[in-house]
Amino acid sequence: MTRVQGFDDPFHRAIYLTGPTASGKTAVGVALAKWLDAEVVALDSMTLYRGMDIGTAKPTVEERQGVSHHLLDVLDPWEAASVADYRAMAAEVVSGIEARGKHALFVGGTALYLKALLRGLFEGPAADLGLREELEHEAETRGDAALHERLAVVDPVTAARLHPNDRRRVVRALEVAALTGRPLSELQTEHGRHAPEGVKVFAIERDRDELNERIDRRVLAMFEAGFVDEVRALITGPRPLHLVPSQGVGYREVIELLEGRSSVPETVALIQLRTRQFAKRQRTWARGLAEIKPWPVSKNDDPERIAEQLAEVVLSGN
Repeated sequence: MTRVQGFDDPFHRAIYLTGPTASGKTAVGVALAKWLDAEVVALDSMTLYRGMDIGTAKPTVEERQGVSHHLLDVLDPWEAASVADYRAMAAEVVSGIEARGKHALFVGGTALYLKALLRGLFEGPAADLGLREELEHEAETRGDAALHERLAVVDPVTAARLHPNDRRRVVRALEVAALTGRPLSELQTEHGRHAPEGVKVFAIERDRDELNERIDRRVLAMFEAGFVDEVRALITGPRPLHLVPSQGVGYREVIELLEGRSSVPETVALIQLRTRQFAKRQRTWARGLAEIKPWPVSKNDDPERIAEQLAEVVLSGN
């Protein structure tokens, strides 16, 4: 293995390829892995789930082109994994990759995962079971929306990023605020020390209009590939879908379609819109993470050529 950088932390020795949804990360990532003699680790909260293939654009066996991929299909759709769980799984995977003399190449667009790998996690105070029971009881009696409104008062930043129905995280945020006297968002920022200079983190950037066109085409292709049948199989499975996968962009809209609350054309248009909005949030977030090096690409750039250029930068140490 050609050593990319002499960092002590294996997550800092890894290479990262991120960018908004539909930007072309998968194809570039596979080509880059070949150049670097690397194995790919999925940096995606949705491709962790078995049975969620079409709606997550999970790379097929053919698309992987013989390159080893990790952290795909590790959860059933009724399970959940926290950011800390993902980081622990990733640590084990990276250890194995390096033991085989390979580089770890993280490819994906889940912002919280990327930040946790680069900067670590704020673990927070230990759980207070009595307080947690009180909060759970309040959610049961007053509703999740009321609990979310309470969080918006004490920690508006965290409330803004959490769905009102994400009870587990809302409860934890309220618990941290009560135990520390400070909002979780403030504590997380305080403990978010930047990764050292030289960590290789690249974000593919495309022209906004081109990216939107790619998103719209991808959504149409998902429906042609049987996305509705995929979601139907998930919601008729042996156990109810966990909140996290059921709220994924595309999945929640198709669930509404199957419940008779919208038509296929309406659902397609809504998924296209929400995916474009999601991509915009991803671009905004990436601009705020100092470790990321933007990597602009154009419509006619070949994934192989993009990967070759990235590999030259990685191996040069610049």
